[in-house]
Amino acid sequence: MGAYILRRLLLVIPTLFGIMLINFTLTQFLPGGPIEQIIAEINGAAGSTERFTGGSGDAGIETAQGGGEYQGARGLPPDFIAELEEQFGLDRPPAERFLLMMWNYLQFDFGESYQRSISVVDLVIEKLPVSITLGLWSTLIAYLISIPLGIRKAVKDGTRFDTYTSGIIIVAYAIPGFLFAVLLLVLFAGGSYFQIFPARGLTSPGWETFPWWQKITDYLWHITLPVIASTIASFATLTLLTKNSFLDEIRKQYVMTARAKGLTESRVLYGHVFRNAMLIIIAGFPGLFVSVFFGASLIIETIFSLDGLGLLGFQSAVERDYPVVFGTLYVFGLIGLLIGILSDLMYVLVDPRIDFESRQT
Repeated sequence: MGAYILRRLLLVIPTLFGIMLINFTLTQFLPGGPIEQIIAEINGAAGSTERFTGGSGDAGIETAQGGGEYQGARGLPPDFIAELEEQFGLDRPPAERFLLMMWNYLQFDFGESYQRSISVVDLVIEKLPVSITLGLWSTLIAYLISIPLGIRKAVKDGTRFDTYTSGIIIVAYAIPGFLFAVLLLVLFAGGSYFQIFPARGLTSPGWETFPWWQKITDYLWHITLPVIASTIASFATLTLLTKNSFLDEIRKQYVMTARAKGLTESRVLYGHVFRNAMLIIIAGFPGLFVSVFFGASLIIETIFSLDGLGLLGFQSAVERDYPVVFGTLYVFGLIGLLIGILSDLMYVLVDPRIDFESRQT
């Protein structure tokens, strides 16, 4: 097992390098950039002034010709543009910038945000609790609902209960997370029907002054809709996975033998089947948490205005804040790869009979 883990850890480096290289290359073909953002802000401010001075504002919208100038940069001193390029490190060739970035990232030096004047590490630490909270609640609720429901569906396989619940699960799986989030806002957050839950934020104004019990209830009041929206897809997948896992075990020979010995159905199900059937479900916990943490956080946090990593990533991409974009991508990619290894270790921990080392030979 030690050799298997070592090989997996060694594969993390080239895999992460490839992820970063592909995304860095794509950004080289995207229009706009940090300098263009600053130029647009300057031209926007100039355009607002010209409304009162009668200027035409053509200098802010014309395309500069030749000399490697930026679109919309006419009228700005070339020294100022060169200073911006040097400040952002854009005066170097792309290959040199990428290798320098990766060298810094290997030392966990992610630089400073272009837009917020704060280190990327401090920014991520500031936003991380919101995303972790959303991911943990969503994963926990998905397990608490899906495991009992999946077991019940396996025991009642082929009955009306199984058919009806399968229809509900299929509908839940088919609904996109963002669409379900918008539907919840419309129905329960003052859209067109009921004003039961808040539409944005994680706490109410003045939350710091609330007594401890009111802090808890206010937090749960705000987190309800985002958690439901982020749980819907994982709940459906996990329920079907639980059902199929239990069905596969129930049909095996050792279950028939246990029943022939006179054991009760409950003893057979929870004393023999449960441990084997839960193997894949328990071992999949890290992977499910990461999928909720990374996948749902972007959409859900943006829709519900939750100040977490998902909203940060969206804003940083729009603002071309590359240190934040690539820094978070590097950290998320590294965590995802390490979680994959952790999932394999969970399999071995739950069932020591599994030996990944022997499968490599």
